[in-house]
Amino acid sequence: MSSQITRDAVLAALGQVLDPGLKKDLVSLGMIKDLSVDGSEVNFTINLTTPACPLKKTIKQNAENAVLAVDGVSAVNIEMSAEVPAGQKKAEYGFIKNSVAIASGKGGVGKSTVAVNVAVALAQSGARVGLLDADIYGPNIPTMMGVDAIGGATENKKILPAEAYGVKVMSIGFMVRPEQAIIWRGPLLHSAIQQFVNDVEWGELDYLIIDLPPGTGDVQLSLSQTLDLQGGVIVTLPQKVSLDDARRGLNMFQKLGVPVFGVVENMSHLELPNGESMDIFGSGGGKALAAETGVPFIGEIPIDQAVRVGGDNGIPVIISHPDAPVSQSLRAIAEDIAAKVSVEAYKRS
Repeated sequence: MSSQITRDAVLAALGQVLDPGLKKDLVSLGMIKDLSVDGSEVNFTINLTTPACPLKKTIKQNAENAVLAVDGVSAVNIEMSAEVPAGQKKAEYGFIKNSVAIASGKGGVGKSTVAVNVAVALAQSGARVGLLDADIYGPNIPTMMGVDAIGGATENKKILPAEAYGVKVMSIGFMVRPEQAIIWRGPLLHSAIQQFVNDVEWGELDYLIIDLPPGTGDVQLSLSQTLDLQGGVIVTLPQKVSLDDARRGLNMFQKLGVPVFGVVENMSHLELPNGESMDIFGSGGGKALAAETGVPFIGEIPIDQAVRVGGDNGIPVIISHPDAPVSQSLRAIAEDIAAKVSVEAYKRS
């Protein structure tokens, strides 16, 4: 009978449903909210650790099946919500819950493309996202995001970041002329990085995505000293020369004590009109690097002219061609990163 349905019985059933990423059940993780029993109907909310959860539908379906198996339950109504946990443990930067650095060993591999589209994908999911262009020597983010100026200043003289596609954006590119060469030594770079974090009115952020300059230099060191980075992602091309440089970037994160979320292989292949694919830059290099170094392989991004066009026109491909294979790959990479951020934050809690 419906009167026999108890909260304890429902919670016991939900206690068998796991979050695949955190490998804990929904009840012990505190994800079940607003549980109520109305006759033979059960209502509750699942509060995930990221709105970009790649397994959101699976978790919801598993929870529904588990509760429907409780004797007397005829219907289950589930609301899905999310609250991103804070991995950032430096109190002075509590407004940034999590920060993720996108890096490469060399330039020209599409690192900024990945950073831009990951940030936009996370914002599309409902997260509060900032994008910090820390590539001091080649600040391309303003062009790729279609913004050319900061948003002004607050009464207490903090910089208001630009905003596009739901993402707050800050770059040295807003402060210098496009043709101006930036020739700065370590102390100036360190000061600039600190200002980008401290003197910008970011508001409350779930994720700060950071586009690093190529290589392993002062900017990378300054960021790791300033922020409590939750993780780093290495972007590479398939060919050997790119992999050699990417390996150095990966080793840099490890030496700085920053968890490496994984390797992304950009320009992995070109899809031809006849359905075949051409490996212009070789193949399998990103997977090989990941396997060799023992870090996850996050995904591969195919070559698509729309990526270049979108970057030049300030419309990220995930916006201009949301259903294209390249956009699907980038969205999956963003979801993977979000899941790994949740795991890292859970480890630190």
